[in-house]
Amino acid sequence: AMGEQACQLARAVNYQSAGTVEFLVDSQSNFYFLEMNTRLQVEHPITECITGVDIVQEMLRVAAGHPLSYTQTDIPIKGWAVECRVYAEDPVRYLPSIGLLTKYIEPPVSGNTPDTGVRCDSGIVEGSSISIHYDPMISKLVTYAPTRDEALD
Repeated sequence: AMGEQACQLARAVNYQSAGTVEFLVDSQSNFYFLEMNTRLQVEHPITECITGVDIVQEMLRVAAGHPLSYTQTDIPIKGWAVECRVYAEDPVRYLPSIGLLTKYIEPPVSGNTPDTGVRCDSGIVEGSSISIHYDPMISKLVTYAPTRDEALD
């Protein structure tokens, strides 16, 4: 029901690219529209893991004038994904912690695909400079598995 409502909204405004429709859900599983984001969300790796769809590739295809490669019914939802954001922040004051990144080790991954179970999106390496001029999020670690407990493990 929620997915169909999201699709109806996109059709109503003739939206032709990837986007996110957000809802709030109450304790009785009633859902309420919150917002529609017509851009790539920072959480997009979660959707990519559980659907197998490369959302960035699809957005680039649409921007180049091509149709989406999928219809909503072509997209399965399989498994669970969990995203952890890694920040260069002072944990007491929640302010960016600038300077030289002296230690940074990413977990081993064998590619950023749902089949590997681990995805790490980052733009930094050990020795990078963390600037005050950018968001303090330095990477996103995503785990994927058939069950929620396995994804959290």
